[in-house]
Amino acid sequence: MFIELEPVFNNVGYKKEFSYALPLEDSEVDATAQINGKVENRTGVVYLEAKATFTYTATCARCLTDVPQSVDMSFTHILTRSLNDLDNDELILVEDMHYSPDELLREDVLLSLPTKILCKEDCKGLCPQCGVNLNEETCTCEKPGDPRLEALKALLSQDLDS
Repeated sequence: MFIELEPVFNNVGYKKEFSYALPLEDSEVDATAQINGKVENRTGVVYLEAKATFTYTATCARCLTDVPQSVDMSFTHILTRSLNDLDNDELILVEDMHYSPDELLREDVLLSLPTKILCKEDCKGLCPQCGVNLNEETCTCEKPGDPRLEALKALLSQDLDS
């Protein structure tokens, strides 16, 4: 989606609203975000404000069950027609008078998502031996000993045999 910015940059107090669907496929979130926002000139500074809303299904990091997630996040950026310092990451350069916020908002959404999702705070995960979900049942696997202590265990058994 392109936003025509000439009236916004040239008129203090001018506001332009937008709303569209932003597909987030080709990422771990396979959903479409509803984007609602505005571009507004406040005392000569042009702000892009957007709100992204969507739902998706994530996988619990411990037990691998599906966890539905609802997302509602907001972003604000400052748009400018020229930069004095090329290393400025806070301002978004708009060289011509129209701008497509798709890539910027897609990046904002994906970077704001949590990296680790749990189905519940005290999720027990999966048994490393048999793979059973420990939240649903108890496994009867014998827990292996620490291989670093095998030499000590051998010494102790020699002492007991003597």
